[in-house]
Amino acid sequence: MRALIVIDVQNDFCPGGALAVSQGDEIVQGINALMGDFEAVILTQDWHPAGHSSFASAHGGKNPYDLIDMPYGPQVLWPDHCIQGSMGAKFHMELQQDRADLIIRKGYNPAIDSYSAFFENDHTTPTGLEGYLRTRGIKDLVMVGLALDFCVNYSAVDAAKLGFGVEVRTDLTRAIDLDGSLGAARSAMQGAGVTLA
Repeated sequence: MRALIVIDVQNDFCPGGALAVSQGDEIVQGINALMGDFEAVILTQDWHPAGHSSFASAHGGKNPYDLIDMPYGPQVLWPDHCIQGSMGAKFHMELQQDRADLIIRKGYNPAIDSYSAFFENDHTTPTGLEGYLRTRGIKDLVMVGLALDFCVNYSAVDAAKLGFGVEVRTDLTRAIDLDGSLGAARSAMQGAGVTLA
């Protein structure tokens, strides 16, 4: 069985949002069209409490996109985004949510960020997605969504390390490209055995 994993297609990551990814909204219709080709569709949703430790506003004197050291490693500080219950945290209004078998929320622990659909940024605390996929007998994953160089990249690399077959549809993703992060993400995914289609 194959699953389509739709990463963080939320208002704050689309044009006009707090952490807008250029042309992020242009992938929505293509993702919707793809959903019917899969036995399972899973959506992920960034879901931060107010004052989350990954927000620059939670660190005096720091600005968005600064890099700091957290107990679990380096952390990019972001503008406040995808705050639980906010308009920015909602899925893009044109995304076909009714087709989803499961919605995985991530980033809700105030002390640690979570890019990957599988693990928080400590790379050990699981989200539960792996167990769900295995109990359903799903072995192959196709990933789409936002942003290619952060949450899609981390999710794809983790899935490959866990033994899933992983393909990323790069036409149905968009990137932030922060200080060369896109090139680094492509290399990381290819190095992990992810197919970039």
